This record gives sequence, structure tokens and C-alpha cells, in this order.
Amino acid sequence: MKTPTPMNPYSLRCNRLFPLLLCFAVSFMATADFAFAQSSKGLSEKSSDRNTSSRWEIQADGSIIWRVRDTDEPHFDHIEMSGEKMSAVIRYGVDCSGGFSMERSLVFPMLRTIPNNTHASLMRRFAVDIPSLLIVNGRTLKNERAELLQLNGKLSVVSLFDAGYGLVGGARATVTPPVVRVTRTVFPSTTLPVFCEKYVIENISAKSLTINVPEYLSEYLTDSEEGVRGSYKLVSAIIGSGLYKLAQGDSLQFYAYFSAMLPDEDIVLDVAVEEEKRDDFVSEIWEKLVLDTPDTVLNTAFAFAKVRASESIFRTKGGLMHAPGGESYYAAIWANDQAEYVNPFFPFIGYDRGNESAINSFRHFARFMNDKYKSLPSSIIAEGDDIWNGAGDRGDAAMIAYGASRFALEYGDIAAAEELWSLIEWCLEYSRRHLTVDGVVASDTDELEGRFPSGKANLCTSSLYYDALVSASYLANELGENVKARSYKKRAAQLCKDIESYFGVEVEGFETYRYYDGNDVLRSWICIPLTVGIYDRKEGTVAALLSPRLLTENGLLTQAGSETFWDRTTLYALRGLFASGAVEEAVNFLKNYSDTRLLGEHVPYPIEAWPEGNQRHLAAESGLYCRVYTEGLFGIRPTGFHSFMVAPQLPAEWGSMALRNIRAFGEGPFDIEVKRLQGRKIAVAIIIKGKPIQYFTIAEGKSVEISL
Repeated sequence: MKTPTPMNPYSLRCNRLFPLLLCFAVSFMATADFAFAQSSKGLSEKSSDRNTSSRWEIQADGSIIWRVRDTDEPHFDHIEMSGEKMSAVIRYGVDCSGGFSMERSLVFPMLRTIPNNTHASLMRRFAVDIPSLLIVNGRTLKNERAELLQLNGKLSVVSLFDAGYGLVGGARATVTPPVVRVTRTVFPSTTLPVFCEKYVIENISAKSLTINVPEYLSEYLTDSEEGVRGSYKLVSAIIGSGLYKLAQGDSLQFYAYFSAMLPDEDIVLDVAVEEEKRDDFVSEIWEKLVLDTPDTVLNTAFAFAKVRASESIFRTKGGLMHAPGGESYYAAIWANDQAEYVNPFFPFIGYDRGNESAINSFRHFARFMNDKYKSLPSSIIAEGDDIWNGAGDRGDAAMIAYGASRFALEYGDIAAAEELWSLIEWCLEYSRRHLTVDGVVASDTDELEGRFPSGKANLCTSSLYYDALVSASYLANELGENVKARSYKKRAAQLCKDIESYFGVEVEGFETYRYYDGNDVLRSWICIPLTVGIYDRKEGTVAALLSPRLLTENGLLTQAGSETFWDRTTLYALRGLFASGAVEEAVNFLKNYSDTRLLGEHVPYPIEAWPEGNQRHLAAESGLYCRVYTEGLFGIRPTGFHSFMVAPQLPAEWGSMALRNIRAFGEGPFDIEVKRLQGRKIAVAIIIKGKPIQYFTIAEGKSVEISL
């Protein structure tokens, strides 16, 4: 059964034969929230069939650009960008005539609203068009034609304007030639509750121009009864107003900003400095943990995903908190998004704020440990002041134990590990106490919180508990808890057998797993045993994941026969496919997925889901994308503070690959280089400061333990 592709309401063709009314209609549609279509190429197609007509192109500096052509259909998209005090979802696009539009949906997580629940961040939308406020030679600018859009941790747009009097039949032609080129660059401040915009106006006409940049200051006060701290002040303004005379070829620069604060507060702002800080942040993230493969799309998608995973960290009164985002989830943490998905990634990148936010999240969960072993909250919200537990026990203890034990090993700091150890032990004991008579872990729901059935015991929770036991056995050895190490290892071995006995069945003709007792339809979470080193049913599971029952042009369906997809399961599946040795299938899948997410119609990051959430750029999914490489393609599995297993899966068409500037395992930066040798052998080298310190020759698909 073919799954319907999400409809793109902006895909109407608009050319010179269409009336101008169509352009207005499409522009109006851009202000609403619609689903965005994926690439027309299926994710399951071979690499030789990769989409070569993508909207976006990769540049030498690592950015991606969209060169707007006269033949382009109108297109609209959205992207989220975040800093420590605010987040921005920018809805932008180009209409029939080439005009660019942008709406800023700004979120201020530390300005709490009433009721102070999960979604109680102050949020406001601003659609003011700054270029329309300019006066050039006594006229307003007209007939914008966007030339180029660029994404590189910021959004930049280059447009041409004239001072004419309208369009001819809706075509991208005007009655007067362009007089100015306007480049706008928008981005969040890294540390302030401010969204920043830079405007560069260049005179491209044949004569001098007089340009008026207006004094602009707009202030709003919110209702005091709707804010936890009373009224909040929203400010938008222009910096650099005045009268300018530009000779041919000259340019001027000014700024705009949008912010929120308490009524008696003011912000001292230098937008140029804020742009430099944003650039420094992106450069830092791009220079750490560098993916080096023969595939430029994969390398670039990895670089972009690192930015999204790392930027969504908010400085709350409860400390640094990584949050999903998506105009809904801020100043809060979850047992899945943070503890399970993204925290085990931060040690690899060596991002200080990421590691600090991870440790802080585990500290928050540890506050709720109790002697009666009542379940931990699924989410700690409102800057740490409250909790959410609306779906009951989702297997949260297994999620936390899984993430905390992996993080502690990868972080390689004994003091941090000793602090986290009591939380890990508590979560493991909680899961043990919830074992059924069949030896698997019972829970009320799973991470999908009842959206799809999960029975009384699900495959995901038991698999995470298994991996947590394995990691805890390694961690216990590092902490001198040898008896506990042996106990956890023994329990893991028994649980592996019980998972096979309870969940291992034939489903829809595939020798794979049922997701819960009574489940007789394929579910995409059958991939999760492959991600934790359980390969008893890998052949049947791989075949099921890649079958038309689950795999569509949008990734994996949550359940066969539905139309719902969540990127998190697709990303787990990709990791599992690599780990299980299905290298060629996995790399083709990964290439087409990355083409779509980085260069297609909704870019440049992994997304949450569809139809729920309008494919929001939730941050933890970008962490999961990066883990496809660290744990899947390179097969890194922590075994100690300074040791790990590596099981590289080198695709047949690649001669080599590398992960560079790795910061995990308590060491300075090191590289892992993998090269193909003759006779189905591969070489694995550990490189520090440009020199190989360890070198191994192994058979394809095998692993080797590295001790730094």
C-alpha cells in the first residue's frame, strides 16, 4: 500500500499565464500552518537515483543556498533557530512574483505565562516587513525579486527592488529596472532574549540615491494577569536610522531587533557583536566532531544537525536545560528527548553547554528518586518548578538509565559518573521491580504516549533496559563495583533471552518482533533491538523495516497501514541497519533521507513527525541523526571512561571514512580513520595530533576495542 505524501499547498505552478490573483492566494496560504511535501524521490531508491534537482545546493563554505529562478514555483518553509534566552521559528518563502515574505514566531521560555505548564513560554508573532519602511528617492521600494537564500546557522536573503508601479501580468518583470540590492540576515542572539536582523542596502542603479531609514520603535505590554511575573514588554526597533546618500555601487548597513523583557528592563544591544557570537557558535560546532566521508551531502547534513542539536539549550533558573522546541516545548526536559536521545551525543562533540545541560537534566530527574519506587516524571517543566506525567510510566526509568549510563562512560569524568551512579542504580532497580512473569518490563505507555497502542509491556522499554544494564556493568567496573558489574551483566544476558522469548514472533510474514502482546501489525520500533546489540532476528527485522509495509518516501511509518511517520524511529532504524551489518541498504536509505532533509522542500534538519506538529525541527532528533554515524556507521559502543568498541561499517563504494576531532572518553581531540584494504579487510587507526597512536586490521563487519 502506498502511503500518501503530505500535500504541499504551495506547489501550485505560477507562470506568466496565471492571473495575479493566484499569487495573492498562495501568499495568503503561507501565513497558515501547513504540512510540507518531501522530496519526490523515495527514500528507498538507490544512490545512483539520488535527487539531482534539489532546491538547495551545498557551497564550499558549508552553507546551503537556494538560487531563485523565474521558473520556480512559489515555495514556503519554516526553520527554527535558538539561543540561551529565546527561540525563533521563521516562516519564510518566495511567492509567484519573486517577492520574499517572512513571519517571525518568537518564543521567550523564561517569561512564563499562566497557567505555568509545559507550553507556558511567552510567544508572539511579528510580520513587519522592514524594507517596506524605507524611502528611496521619495518612493517606497517595489517589486521585490528574491535572488538567493542562504542557510548557515542564520538565514540570509538577497533581493532586488525597484521603485516602479507594479507587475505586468504577474510575471517576474517590472516596468522599471532594479535600483537596490537588499541583503537581510536574521538570527537569534546566543545569550540575550533578542532576535537580530542585519540589512545591507546596495545602490545598483546608474545614479545616486537618497535613502531614508526611519526611526522605528514599537512596544507592547502583555496582560499582567497572563504572566507569572506580571506584564512583559515586547520591543521591536531599528538601529541606524537616518538619511543616507548613496553613490552608484555604494552601500549602507542598519539593523533591526525584536525582544521581550520585564517592563522595567532594557537591553544594551550591538547586533554586529551578536552576529559575531552566532558565527563563533556555529564555527565551534562545525569544527568539532567532523564527519569526513566521500559523500558531501552526508558530511554537510551532519554538520547542520550538530548545530540544531546544540543550540536548543536554555539558561533557566533551574540551570541549563536542553529542550525540544517546536513552539511548544521549552525550559523543560523529557526522559526520552533529553536523557535518551541527545544527552549521549554531547560528549562526542565536547560542547561544554551540552554536557552541562545533560548533567543538569539527570540532576533534575534524581530529585524524584524515592524509597517506594514510584515512577519518575516523564518531564520536568517550567524551569524545574513543576512536572508532567500525563501518560503515566512510559518506561522513563529505562530511558534515563540508558542515557545516563552511556553519557557517564562517554564523558569520562569519574566525579560526574559517581554523581550519576545513584540515579542509574535507582532506575535499574525500578525497572527490575516492574519485570513481568515473562521477564520483560511493564509500563503504562511508551514514548508515543498512547498515540499508538503499546500494551502492558513494549519492546522499546525492555530493549532500553537491556542496554542500560550492559552500560551499567561497564560503569560499575570503572567505579570499583565489581560485584554489581557481574550482576548487571548476568541480568542483561537473561533479559536478552526473555526479549526473544516474549517479543520474538512472525509478524506479517517476517521473522521479527511484535511490539507488545497481541500486536499483529508491523511497527517501526522493531528496529530498537538492533541499536542495542541484539541481533537474534536481524535478517527478518531488516527485511521488515525495508519492506513497503513500513518504508515510504517519508521514512518509516509508525505502524504499517497508517500514514504517520516520526523521524526518531527512522533514525533509530538507520542506526540499527548499520549496526546489524545491512550496510548497503542503510547507506542508500541514509543518502536519500539526507538529500530530502538537507536539500529538499523542508530544510535543513531532521523533523519530528507528520501529520502531528507540522514537521517541526525538534532539536533532539538532530542528535539522533548524528548518532546514526557515531553508533551506526562507526559502531562506537562505550566500554569505559577511556575505552570503547568500534565496529565500522564501510560502504562498498567508499575507500575510506573518518570521524575527526572527537572529544569523548575524557581525552583531548582524536580521530578515527577507517580505510579499505585488500581481501575484505579494513584498517582502523586512532589519530592524535596528526599521528597514529593505534592501528588495527580487522575483517569487514568485525569490531575492535580501543583503549586510549
